[in-house]
Amino acid sequence: MSAPIQLNQALLERTSLTEEGLEQALQKQEASGRRITDVLLEMDVVPESELLAVLASIYSMPIRDSLTPEDVDVELIANLPIAFAKAHRILPVRRDGNRIEVAIADPLLTDPLDDLRLLYPGAHCEPFLVNRRAIVTCINHVYDQGSSADDVAEGFSEEDLDDLASEIIHEPEDLLDSNEEGAPIIRLVNSLLQQAVKERASDIHIEPHEQELVVRFRTDDILYEPIRPLPKRLQHAVTSRIKVMGKLDIAEKRLPQDGRIVLKIAGRDYDVRLSTVPTQAGERCVLRLLPRTQELLSIAKIGLDEESTATLSKLIRRTNGIVLVTGPTGSGKTTTLYASLADINSSDKNIITIEDPVEIRLAGVGQIEVKPQIGLTFAAGLRSVLRQDPNVILVGEIRDLETAEIAIQASLTGHLVFSTLHTNDAAGAITRLIDMGVEPFLIGSSLVASLAQRLVRVLCVHCKEPHTPTDEELRELGISRDELHGRVIYQAVGCTECNQTGYRGRTAIFEILVINDAIRQLISRGIDSKTIQETARKQGMVPMRNFGARKVLEGISTVAEILRQTEEDEVISPDPV
Repeated sequence: MSAPIQLNQALLERTSLTEEGLEQALQKQEASGRRITDVLLEMDVVPESELLAVLASIYSMPIRDSLTPEDVDVELIANLPIAFAKAHRILPVRRDGNRIEVAIADPLLTDPLDDLRLLYPGAHCEPFLVNRRAIVTCINHVYDQGSSADDVAEGFSEEDLDDLASEIIHEPEDLLDSNEEGAPIIRLVNSLLQQAVKERASDIHIEPHEQELVVRFRTDDILYEPIRPLPKRLQHAVTSRIKVMGKLDIAEKRLPQDGRIVLKIAGRDYDVRLSTVPTQAGERCVLRLLPRTQELLSIAKIGLDEESTATLSKLIRRTNGIVLVTGPTGSGKTTTLYASLADINSSDKNIITIEDPVEIRLAGVGQIEVKPQIGLTFAAGLRSVLRQDPNVILVGEIRDLETAEIAIQASLTGHLVFSTLHTNDAAGAITRLIDMGVEPFLIGSSLVASLAQRLVRVLCVHCKEPHTPTDEELRELGISRDELHGRVIYQAVGCTECNQTGYRGRTAIFEILVINDAIRQLISRGIDSKTIQETARKQGMVPMRNFGARKVLEGISTVAEILRQTEEDEVISPDPV
């Protein structure tokens, strides 16, 4: 009995594959000439785990549940092109004398194994089975550990600098698949992007100086130089390459330009927002990296405590009203709003957003990007959205009276509206709306809550050390010595895992001002925001600094970080924990 017939029979006997499904797959295989395993998985008529188990049994191969970068000997794959590894889903893992363990996804694909025997003369390849996703993910991670931008920049010769910017090639599907023999400037820019992703940077700054070109990354809200300054002679080539990627006019150096780059790095999709401005020393470029897939799309994962999570969960399930999220640029407002949308997103709700630009893509949500140059402003878009029968509307930012008034009218006519404002605290949102010209009684009638937030850095778990706080630090956080009993406060140190910063990642701290009858009366009377803030605190609102104090007591962040991100004149309630 030949292997395919034996395989077909085994699949029918040992998996959930039906005879009808197998017949359809065989017909498709005959028409396409592809392997039956590929066809079965593409049609999704049999789970990959069941298929692998049968293949392992027939071909007497071991099978593994997972594959991690730590399993792979990097030196073994130094001369193996990533394109070959990904195309055939094959990865050499370990070498022991003449034995080489090789991860494969399909034992019917024998040619790549023969090619490996040519690459490793005299070696005996011993394949084992792993699912496709595990192999491709591991390939991305392992090959992403390649040379840094520093290494690439050091390899430049004078010949490389001739017409570098004109050596433009088609973008690879994944930057890790880029040809190492390609144009040097392309390799340099690709290396910068790969290194930025590896170091979790949100922004890349390309800054021309008089004698050099400085590159800086922003990671966890802190700017630093990840590589040595580049020679001044590379400035034009680097800038031109980036502008070509963003489809900007490389001949225009006198005016600011904005562009967008769509990339795939290590298997993950990114939208890169590009901004260039002319300076005395040349064009300055800033690239903001925005992953298309976000992981923290749940209000349970954005840093709220149990009580605040319950409060916000109740607010976002209202049928009407306005919920505002406030804070400075880069404080995580958009993530909080999308976490809220993700929690209430369901087939029985029509959710539409108007943003500038769309930063996070969420399935099942209609997302509109404003284009002021053609008249699609927040106000114009909001008017049109109201004719789309929405249940929930997200307005990226309330910037003017017109947008504010339309949003308020929408909330008063049975819609739940989410939006943001740039204010320092929760009560400040009310003052900002009044300053725009909104009548106080309309704010009191429509606003249901204002949530202020900041992002604070999280201590690196690998190097944090216990810290004895001073009386001054405790006083500023509103913590007494008695409350420290049995708790450990930590300080940042720095290690290789956190790039010597002492922090790795960020979390949010909040204050939630829920508009009740007492607050509504103050708003309608035009009372100042400071009075409203103090009244809310007396009624149980936890101030942002007190919320941050909890993060310190839980060993998540440091005293210095909370004080850096919160207002100095905040009134601290007597019991922050």
